Amino acid sequence: MKTINNYSAITGACLMCRREVFAEIGGFDETLAVAYNDIDLCLKMSNLGYRNIYLPHVVLYHYESKSRGYEDTPEKITRLHKEADYLLSKWQEIVDNDPCYNPNLTRDREDYSIKI
Repeated sequence: MKTINNYSAITGACLMCRREVFAEIGGFDETLAVAYNDIDLCLKMSNLGYRNIYLPHVVLYHYESKSRGYEDTPEKITRLHKEADYLLSKWQEIVDNDPCYNPNLTRDREDYSIKI
């Protein structure tokens, strides 16, 4: 991707916001202990009129799950599902009607293919 764009949410690994904005939205939701707290934060910012801007000229290296490990135990999988359910209960309308996702693309796969 070569253009500056707005997204509904971005990974917390490359997320920045002003301290005042973070305080205004109430920071991270501690119910989301590990997963989806970055998504929730972005959606709270968007809900108050802020934008989540992708800057293509910034270079980052993100090693997914390097520090916390993978979701590969029954306990971690249970927590992940619980946090996913919580996020969806809070933001289902946005997830179903994401203003930054083209409605002509599929939601059945993660390859952005045409919705048939």
